[in-house]
Order: sequence, then structure tokens, then C-alpha cells
Amino acid sequence: MAPVATTESHVTDFLNMLTSERGASQNTIDAYTSDLEGYFGFLSERTVEALDAGAKDIQAYLAMLTNAGQAPASRSRRLSAVKQYYRFLLAEGFIEADPTSGLQGPKKQRALPKVLSIAEVDRLLQTSEQRCEGLEGRAYFRALRFHCLLEILYATGMRVSELVGLPRAVLRGDKRLFSIKGKGGRERLVPLNATARAALERFLEVSGRLDNSPWLFPARTALGHVTRQGFAQDLKAIATDSGIHATRVSPHVLRHAFASHLLDRGADLRAVQQLLGHADISTTEIYTHVLQERLKTLVNAHHPLAKIKPG
Repeated sequence: MAPVATTESHVTDFLNMLTSERGASQNTIDAYTSDLEGYFGFLSERTVEALDAGAKDIQAYLAMLTNAGQAPASRSRRLSAVKQYYRFLLAEGFIEADPTSGLQGPKKQRALPKVLSIAEVDRLLQTSEQRCEGLEGRAYFRALRFHCLLEILYATGMRVSELVGLPRAVLRGDKRLFSIKGKGGRERLVPLNATARAALERFLEVSGRLDNSPWLFPARTALGHVTRQGFAQDLKAIATDSGIHATRVSPHVLRHAFASHLLDRGADLRAVQQLLGHADISTTEIYTHVLQERLKTLVNAHHPLAKIKPG
């Protein structure tokens, strides 16, 4: 801690407040202590007391962290500790103004979505289709239903909630297109490719006796249709059987694969936005970053000059 006794007592009071009023764990207290020690050490080098520090001092502290190579998440966490400390001092009347007021931490980089390769998705589809072979009765129905769900998910990029909750009424129109209602009640059309339509026809032949169900994918659940959780569990089982680690696969990862594979083949970003049902194209643009990272990886791995180290 800083050598100034008043600062030490203020920090002790602040940490006690976190424990008693907010129920902070010991790990949280240790993290705050470490972050504040780093901040006080920086102020000490500038011969500035914590109670006298201004916005420029804190901005200089953040710049130092940036120059030291601190990740945005780490810098954001350290600033948060400093902000909460000064808010405590202001509330207790130890300072007249909060020097961190108006200061914003670094924007966290949006995590790139996990994406499966085309070959990996093909393995999933082949494995799910092969699982239908040799089955009868209820087991065959379940396997066929899952395969149909998987084919449609990859063919359309629908959200899993949209997929499992499809009403049987979507079959009344052109079976090459599904009209679905997504987030915010927004409706959109999603096309089915030939493979997905074939899987659907095969499933409908078996599920014909269930025409009285209002759902396209009926199931013995409280909802009356396949649940998101149930489909996700079956998907992880298929992933394992396909030689793909289950942690890499989820319904949303298949949605990501749909989008990134389309863009990889030259699809227009606006068209992909409409197919996914994104209200804002900035949400769709994340997939262009996925492609950029993939290209960088390919160049670094295969370009002969990338392997030459500077002398």
C-alpha cells in the first residue's frame, strides 16, 4: 500500500465495506487490493497522494497500463477498482469530487464466434443420418426428427428457439421457404436447400400420424415440441460420435457456421443479415472478422515468407 497512513485507513474501510455491505468474496477483496496497490504505486512515483489525484493522473495511469501491454479486460478491471474506491471516498466525505467521473474504460473486443469447418459440419450431418439406420419405432422417429432439425438448422441459420418451435402451419405455403417469426416479432423468409427439403419430406412421412399436433417437431415435453435443451444435448452426442469435441458444438455454433460459410462462398453481407434476422448489420459484421482471422491463419501457416524469421 501507499506509505500514507490516511490512504491505508481509507482502503481498509473501503475493503471492509465491500465485505460487509456487498458480500464480496476473499478472492474479490484480494483482486481489489492488488489493483489498488498498483494504482497507488503509480501515484507514488508521480509524488501524488491518492486524495489529491485528478482525472489527468488517472488517465496517465491508464496510458501506462496500455503501454505496458495490459489487455483491455485487465485495464477495464483496474479502472473499475479505482472508480469504486473514489466513489466510496466521495460518499464518505473524504473528497469533494470524484476524479474518475466521466472516465471510460477501454472497449472490450467482441469475442469472435466459434465456427466449425464445412468438413466438420458434413461429418455431423453424415453421423446423424447414419444413426437412423437399423432403428425402428420410437427410436427411429427420434433419430429422424433430430436429423431433420440438424439439416434445417444448417440450411437456414435459424435460432434454435425459432427452429424447435416451428408451427406445423409453416408447411401450408411453399415448402422451399419457411416464413418464421423471430426476435421482436419480426417475420422473415428463410429458404430450404434440396438436402433439407429431402430430410423434411422423409420426416413428414413418419410423422404423418401426428397431424393433430400444432408443432412441426412434436415431442413428449411440457411444451409439446422438442426443447432447446434436448436438441442441444443430442447435438453434443452426435458431435462426440463424429470425433468433434462436444464443447465446440452447440446449436448457436451451427448458426455461426451457416453465416460464415455463406460469406466465405461470396454471399452478400446484407443478404446474410436478412437470413439471420439481425436488426442491425453491425451484428452480422462479426462474421467478416471471422473470415479475416481465418485468412491470417492460413497465410501464417502456409505462406513461405511467413516462416522466415528476421535476422
